[in-house]
Amino acid sequence: AYCYGNEAEVGQGLKEAFAAGVKREDVFVVTKVWATYNTRVAEGLEKSLQSLGLEYVDLLLIHWPVLLNPKGNDDKFPTLPDGSRDIIRDWNHVEAWKQMEQVFASGKAKAIGVCNYSKKYLEELLPHAKVVPAVNQIENHPSLPQQEIVDLCNQKGIHVMAYSPLGSTGGPMMSAAPVVKLAEKKGVSPSTILLSYHVARGSTVLPKSVTPARIKANLEIVKLDADDMKVLTDYSDDLTNKGELKRYVYPPFGINFGFPDKQ
Repeated sequence: AYCYGNEAEVGQGLKEAFAAGVKREDVFVVTKVWATYNTRVAEGLEKSLQSLGLEYVDLLLIHWPVLLNPKGNDDKFPTLPDGSRDIIRDWNHVEAWKQMEQVFASGKAKAIGVCNYSKKYLEELLPHAKVVPAVNQIENHPSLPQQEIVDLCNQKGIHVMAYSPLGSTGGPMMSAAPVVKLAEKKGVSPSTILLSYHVARGSTVLPKSVTPARIKANLEIVKLDADDMKVLTDYSDDLTNKGELKRYVYPPFGINFGFPDKQ
């Protein structure tokens, strides 16, 4: 994603892979339009394509449904004099989707989707969408099941991609009692349980690591049956009832995105 500042490095890796014989059609490349480019989607995508050294991406996502001032004092994180985020507050996120549909039609993005869309925001978007988002990428784990979003996405044919499946930096979800209990029962690591949870839910899961051994370990998945999943959903339901759901990734935009745990 442009915001992560890693597209040039990914592009270099792709260049080396293609030189070694890997075919472009065998690689699925996803990137995101950052919030300062939500009124300039084609321009944002073009910057990404140049950094990646590609003619198209397989999936392009809106990073957050918010507009940071495109003419502000920084290309990624413009601020106001008081240090708060420089946000254009009268902007409608549906406008960005109309531009996403244009880049989809151009062929430079083979599929388009969203990130961090609540049920409320999806319900605002879908009546105006000529192309239904292929994906909604959201923070997702047993401490933040976001079931109302997952259910709506399943109903509308929107594929869920789960980020921070271990609970973001340090993997705090790996010490949750029901996760540890299932890991012991299955003879696997807690991280394997947390990743397998999403596969059982029909979602794609995105674990992040820079450690080769952990990257390899993240490929291990076990089958969780209905009883196993009940242990995790009961845990989620208990946190919901107590008002103790835990969201680990929430930038200080000062915007109500419609998430029930962040009203």
